[in-house]
Amino acid sequence: MPQDHALTFSPDTPEARALHVVEAHGLAAWLEDQDDATRAWVQASGFTAALGQAVMLPGADGAPVAAVAGVGSAQKRARVRFALAAAVSSLAPGDYRLASDLPGLNAEVESLGWLLTGYSYRRYRGGEGGPTRRLVAPAGIDAVRVETLAQAEALTRDLVNTPAADMGPQELEQAARALGQTFGASVSCITGDDLLEQNFPMIHAVGRAAAQAPRLIDMRWGDSGPTLTLVGKGVCFDTGGLNLKPGGSMGLMKKDMGGAANVLGLAHMIMASDLKLRLRVLIPAVENSVSSNSFRPQDILTSRKGLSVEINNTDAEGRLVLADALALADEEKPDLLISMATLTGAARVAVGPDLAPFFTDDEGVASALQGAATRMADPVWRLPFWEPYETMIEPGIADLDNAPKGGMAGSITAALFLRRFVEDSPRYAHFDIYSWQPSGAPGRSKGGLGQGPRAIFDALPTLLNL
Repeated sequence: MPQDHALTFSPDTPEARALHVVEAHGLAAWLEDQDDATRAWVQASGFTAALGQAVMLPGADGAPVAAVAGVGSAQKRARVRFALAAAVSSLAPGDYRLASDLPGLNAEVESLGWLLTGYSYRRYRGGEGGPTRRLVAPAGIDAVRVETLAQAEALTRDLVNTPAADMGPQELEQAARALGQTFGASVSCITGDDLLEQNFPMIHAVGRAAAQAPRLIDMRWGDSGPTLTLVGKGVCFDTGGLNLKPGGSMGLMKKDMGGAANVLGLAHMIMASDLKLRLRVLIPAVENSVSSNSFRPQDILTSRKGLSVEINNTDAEGRLVLADALALADEEKPDLLISMATLTGAARVAVGPDLAPFFTDDEGVASALQGAATRMADPVWRLPFWEPYETMIEPGIADLDNAPKGGMAGSITAALFLRRFVEDSPRYAHFDIYSWQPSGAPGRSKGGLGQGPRAIFDALPTLLNL
């Protein structure tokens, strides 16, 4: 099961040290306001207020009683997501209280970044975590909201970081049930051959070769307000199936359930904040394995919607399980339908690991998401449902092709494939995420990562008139 993370603000006590935050161009002015001893100490320390720099300030007995942290220039800050978090590891362990406003920074975002520096995935390591540096919630921010965002992100990271041996379809179901129990949501599950009886043939086909049975997890919460349905890809490990991945490509496939982890993190935000809406979360949870009963290249599957799909690559399985789940979601015509998936390598080629591309036909949805992404330091980038590429997913022998030849526009053709299964819902957006931080950065430890949920969460009041 995912770990618990405290990721909370420190109480404001007399022991909390004052923390001064200074921009590079404001250092001279700040030094002029300090006493001679402080000025001499800071200058002797070589402090230039560069991004990530910090100096402890001693009291009369030499023990640290305050600190100053640098956030560099606006140009340098544009290259990181959480500028204040860059300095946290340079501070002595203990609690800190901001002694001034954050120059040129969003206090809520920077506070979130600070909390996220406390995340550490330690399930398989002995001992305690490293020394902690905690922050007193700055005046004027919604501290409960920021803590909720941090704890939801920790849930997502834990789920993605857990190896497939301990995070298969069954464990993913357990994680959804645990979240549902925490917030009073109902969770049901269709498992194994019951998927065939209840018309989810593609989820069954992709997952039938694995030791753990495939399943469709269905969570519901809320009894009034507009309707929101989230669909997350839960491929708990992806060998590629009979189109077996090479070893180098298989190494990170424990994260192929990142879509599921992200929608569960988003669901945590929504339920913990008691948003006045009706939420449904659908997760097709499978492992794409190799066995005598694996689905095969050139097989033709019939989806829940009735569309036939020619299998030209068993490693393009995510869109198959999502298609059945999206078809189910669309039958209820939710006010807003969102899918999230670690779907294509083409998305990474297009925008790299730091951006979450999304697709929508609705200009209002696109505008709300892009604005929220900037406010929440959760960057997204719109890509098009490009109509002229529709013919690329039409193989002739079946209605749809799960892996068009040629290797071009792979993220777009995958999104177009998914859109075929959403006809009645008035607004739909699809996120093709990476859900992984390749190397450590301020507020983002190496490993599993949420991409898009904060932006979506912040946009929901606009999108659903909450």
